[in-house]
Amino acid sequence: MSKIYIFTGKGGVGKSSVAAAHAVRSAQEGKRTLLMSTDMAHNLGDIFERKLVREPENVLPNLDAYEIDPEYVMSKDFAFIMEYLGGLLSGAGQSSAMTATVRRTAGAETDVSGLQDPGMIPGMEELFSLLKIAEIYRSGNYDRLIVDCAPTGETLSLLKFPELLSWYMEKLFPVGKVGVRVLAPVSKAVFRMELPNKNAMNDIERMYLKLARLQELLKDRDTTCVRIVTTPEKMVVEETKRSYMYLNLYNFNVDGIYINRILPQEIGNDFFEHWLELQRGYIGQIKECFADIPVYEIPWYDEELKGERAIRRIVDDVLVHADVFENRAVAERERFTETENGYQLVVFMPCANKEDIDLYQSATDLIIKTGNFKRNVPLPNVLRGYVVSGARFEDGQLVIQFTSQGGRNGGSV
Repeated sequence: MSKIYIFTGKGGVGKSSVAAAHAVRSAQEGKRTLLMSTDMAHNLGDIFERKLVREPENVLPNLDAYEIDPEYVMSKDFAFIMEYLGGLLSGAGQSSAMTATVRRTAGAETDVSGLQDPGMIPGMEELFSLLKIAEIYRSGNYDRLIVDCAPTGETLSLLKFPELLSWYMEKLFPVGKVGVRVLAPVSKAVFRMELPNKNAMNDIERMYLKLARLQELLKDRDTTCVRIVTTPEKMVVEETKRSYMYLNLYNFNVDGIYINRILPQEIGNDFFEHWLELQRGYIGQIKECFADIPVYEIPWYDEELKGERAIRRIVDDVLVHADVFENRAVAERERFTETENGYQLVVFMPCANKEDIDLYQSATDLIIKTGNFKRNVPLPNVLRGYVVSGARFEDGQLVIQFTSQGGRNGGSV
């Protein structure tokens, strides 16, 4: 079975170098490995000192590299959807944006600007990048997919987007085709707006099914894991803690922490003594906070990590003697259990602050909010007649009680 390893972290901490080192290590083991980048500011080509194209390209024995171009994926794999969106954004149902996108994909010189580009719709690039990862995984061409993601905030948006969009589509899609047949003539005559045609609706339906499979894939702990790269600095450490909490909130398996750019203890320079002391303190914090997760320490090298030889230094110094590809499910999944008075839901939120957590209940969902992130947890049918009667937060777990009568219906924990 193929495995997916997703690397994320604050911008500038060295995610790409760490991901590339894992890819090289995997290829050394004889595993067919694909190193992918979903960051719009791709730099895999810089690391391997070669120009990469829009498809996977071999860079070392057993190792291919691939910088995803979401616009290319959109126009290549979801033409009908992009044609509809292109016409909608360009006005009067014209599909000039899609035509331009297809021409650009084919290599013709075409300029597309302004709102005529469907890729400007928030989340579209992230969505199609993920769908491409799932497609490559299902192809079975590789044993391991190493994914170099964008900085933490964008990665969180990337990973939660399938669940969010799937939730909306699940609510709207059952009436979608009927609504299109009834409203299409009205929308064109009154609002001068084209509704999706049959081909576009079929593409939307296929995308919905792909989203469902994508959710299962990303949250399958035997298949996908997330690894956070950090540095021993205050702001980076704090963001790492928040990222770990948010990833657990959305039920992703984080099974590794990589502390990058650790100064050598024997540096022998008074100027660095204070920095060494600070780093020792932050490294201690990280190990204490993530005691249940493997923590790897990567030294700060005396050269720029560029080129195969430099990347192999990380492999030889850190990865050779560790089973970095071991299958580890660190945190438990969220779970529903039956109690004497009703039901109980446990959501794992390590590193969260109790004061920052709010929860609300709608007719069919439980909404958990902390900081700038919110998650809709669909409630099973058996809980449709139940309400939230209480909640507590302890030992990194949010425990929510449901009873069939009384109780409150939302608020702070």
